[in-house]
Amino acid sequence: MFVIYNYFLFLLILISPPIVLIRIFLGKEDLNRFKEKYGFLAKNNKNKETIWIHGASMGEILSIIPIVRRFEEDKKIKQILITSSTTSSSYILSKFKFKKAVHQFYPFDLNFLTNHFIDHWKPKLAIFVDSEIWPNMYNNLHKKNIPLILLNARITKKSFNRWKFFPNFSKKIFQKITLALPQNMESKKYLKLLGTKNIKLVGNLKFFGVSQRDNVKNSILKKKFSKRIIFCAASTHRTEELLIGKVHKELKSEIKNLITIIIPRHINRKKEILSELNNIGLKSQLHTSPKKLGKDTDIYIVDTYGETAKFYSLSKLTFLGGSLIPHGGQNPLESAREGNYILYGPHIDNFIEVYQMLEKLKITTKVNSIKNMKSIVRQKINFLERNRVSKKLKYLGDKILNKNLYEINKFI
Repeated sequence: MFVIYNYFLFLLILISPPIVLIRIFLGKEDLNRFKEKYGFLAKNNKNKETIWIHGASMGEILSIIPIVRRFEEDKKIKQILITSSTTSSSYILSKFKFKKAVHQFYPFDLNFLTNHFIDHWKPKLAIFVDSEIWPNMYNNLHKKNIPLILLNARITKKSFNRWKFFPNFSKKIFQKITLALPQNMESKKYLKLLGTKNIKLVGNLKFFGVSQRDNVKNSILKKKFSKRIIFCAASTHRTEELLIGKVHKELKSEIKNLITIIIPRHINRKKEILSELNNIGLKSQLHTSPKKLGKDTDIYIVDTYGETAKFYSLSKLTFLGGSLIPHGGQNPLESAREGNYILYGPHIDNFIEVYQMLEKLKITTKVNSIKNMKSIVRQKINFLERNRVSKKLKYLGDKILNKNLYEINKFI
């Protein structure tokens, strides 16, 4: 099966150059660094004590920042290699200014490329995050006796069914995992069925986080919205922004000084969003615009990465996108940590247990229509239990972080 896998992957890479060129044009690939994915490693490595962490995109990279911070303080760790696959994750990581950490784009999973990557970096430990499972890389790490941890592991029913279609191949891959730390019971069950031997359930790492409400770095931003009532819609996808706009339009005559802040999942769609909202008679402004925020501005569109927490810290009520469409939802925890009341749609397959926990805290409501959302926004726009929610989530997050670190440190 590995032969067939490598054959098809090789064919895909042969036809990839024009696709990469299109992605560069769309801003989804780094013109100066895309070659790293083909094995052209930009950084030299002379350190044999490297700890390697890999996360696919922005969400996974943000989830491991607390781990990286602890590693930075650990004198036993000389170098931290962080890999990811997206330009947005690379950009976010660059803002943290770590001293020991370096970033590379993750290589294509061809056998010779993964071997070259491992031989170059010589990691002491490999930590893969969430659902990042790559057959050749796992196989070659195992051959070189490098421990592999699947951190905050997530296996959904959908992905389990795909892996189950190739039972022998899957077993060979999942048996290569030295330790799996699943984020929920569902993932633990599927990991075991797929052949992983060493599994410990220590909690979802994404519960960890520190509220930024009392430390909004941009005081100008805080002052800008001081006279406005804020409704935030974050990680939105196509069609969701238009629905949010219609909710705002119906409520703005009822809620004085209402402004809706939309933080789209993909900021390259900003012109499309502006056009949609303009077509229904709403005045919108981009975060990157040098213009002063107008008193009649309806929608404020955040067209930058890495500033979501700032807007959550100003808001009391957030709608989490990717949930009104069959996408599986987006992680609501960052917003909840800032004490926001959370609205979400019916499609939250990726975060069912997280929403169940928030439901117990009585800080979330499912919505499925403009009328429904309008009613809840009206009720919760001045949510008053922020401190209670933030403190409870911080306590839970600290506990989970320490449990994960305890297990990881056994291999360092």
